[in-house]
Amino acid sequence: MADPLRIAYSPCPNDTFVFHAWAHGLVPGAAAPEVLFADIDVTNGLAERGELDVLKISYGQLPWVLEEYALLPCGGALGRGCGPLVLTAEETSPAGLAGRTVAVPSERSTAYLLFRLWAAKAVPDGFGEIVVLPFHEIMPAVRDGRVDAGLVIHEARFTYQRYGLHRLADMGEAWEAETGLPIPLGAIVARRSLGDARLKELSETIRASVRAAWEHPEASRGYVLAHAQEMDPDVADRHIALYVNAFTADLGEEGLAAVRALLTRAAEEGLVPAVEPGALVL
Repeated sequence: MADPLRIAYSPCPNDTFVFHAWAHGLVPGAAAPEVLFADIDVTNGLAERGELDVLKISYGQLPWVLEEYALLPCGGALGRGCGPLVLTAEETSPAGLAGRTVAVPSERSTAYLLFRLWAAKAVPDGFGEIVVLPFHEIMPAVRDGRVDAGLVIHEARFTYQRYGLHRLADMGEAWEAETGLPIPLGAIVARRSLGDARLKELSETIRASVRAAWEHPEASRGYVLAHAQEMDPDVADRHIALYVNAFTADLGEEGLAAVRALLTRAAEEGLVPAVEPGALVL
């Protein structure tokens, strides 16, 4: 028997919801993988070092790993109204970020790319130091004055008010207003050396896991809540409803257009290497 595939994804509700069925051997014909839970900055690094078979990474990391990993057309996070937020402890304007310290979840994250594209226009005098923190540590750091602003993702959209923080800007709103496209956040990639046939099988396995999650949401409930960090069930439900959508089952042409637009704009700003359009299609 072949060794099980090794996969890494975050403990966030959208990932545990999506991958519950596959991770528990509930997808017919698909063996359960070995799962590593890790923050997005960690999975980005794992992909860059080529250490696992399947990973959830930032779209911002994708240009650095496409030689070894293929983008799968399902399982990731992309949508509307779900963009990262810039938070501050005191109300201010975007210009108020000039020279300030900003905490981000990863310098290879999609959130960071969206922030840099937004800040190029909104903060013309430039921000100060960038500090990378695990995403669940960013809001406490802003609240406690250890950084001046924080770029937050995931369920922080629903909980930042609990920390007494103010929303300075929504990166998703800025992106959608400028492009009309959905927001690419997290990608699922798999090792190209598995071969085209196996990669297509993986895509079908992940789609089946997504369908199972939608058809039997109660089945994954315990798994989701066991891994959610400081999250009550209502927030977990809102998190899943926002980040698990039609694009999770299939990127489609609109999803691919959004990914291409993000990477093209980021490459033009010198933030990522240029990507050939054909490299994104399995």
